[in-house]
Amino acid sequence: MKKLEIYERAITIGSYVVEHKATVRQAANEFGINKSTVHHDMRVILPQCDGELTKLVAEVLEENKSLRHIRGGLATKRKFSKI
Repeated sequence: MKKLEIYERAITIGSYVVEHKATVRQAANEFGINKSTVHHDMRVILPQCDGELTKLVAEVLEENKSLRHIRGGLATKRKFSKI
């Protein structure tokens, strides 16, 4: 994959994350790639090509990180309410 394609992918994924306030997992599912690739693109590649978008993505990812324990608890609640 060429460097330009990687930068374009990082910008596309970054825009998706900001627009939808998506988690890394949601972005990976949307683009059909691994979570680790999304994380790498957002933390390493994106800062090299778009600093402003990087800041916006970092804010969304931090917010998602701070809420993940709540999402996990709700998922467990849904799981056991079905039983």
